[in-house]
Amino acid sequence: MAAHIEQFRMPRYREIPDVGLYLDQTVKYVNRYLAPLGCMDITSSMVSNYVKKGYISSPVRKQYDAEQIAYLFFISIAKSVLSMENIARLFEMQKKMYTAEVAYNFFCMELENMLQYTFGLKEQPEVVGTPEDQSETKNMLRSTIIAVTHIIYLSSRFDSMADQQPETPLPLPEDQSVSE
Repeated sequence: MAAHIEQFRMPRYREIPDVGLYLDQTVKYVNRYLAPLGCMDITSSMVSNYVKKGYISSPVRKQYDAEQIAYLFFISIAKSVLSMENIARLFEMQKKMYTAEVAYNFFCMELENMLQYTFGLKEQPEVVGTPEDQSETKNMLRSTIIAVTHIIYLSSRFDSMADQQPETPLPLPEDQSVSE
């Protein structure tokens, strides 16, 4: 999995199609990018529920734009460690301080940064942004990403262990017995 992580890159805000993608296209687009992480699939019904509950805005003429897709990327990743209510709170905090583009691009850089660090591809995580640019919102986002990357790492390790042959247990020395 480390090789997948080394090559993993989220599309930046301006790289997300803004021509409007239909629901099935949106789901395929998000899932294709997140596939290397191994555990983040979304479905059409999930997206419809996010719209119904107001987590993302309604599509215009049944088409999702770059901002909605950016929010779906974040939801898809963060839902493994946060409730939808807390994700909505993070969105509200972010909207008060940053544009969707700035917040999403920071999320992408921080996710890639922490994935590489967690998988041992770099010795230290980088500081994304400037020291004076740090805020409670960014700290909470970073903490979310750290938790997510650890879940991704553990899932990949458990998956690779399941693919390997089970280890043969070592025999106990003759003078020791197992008590029940």
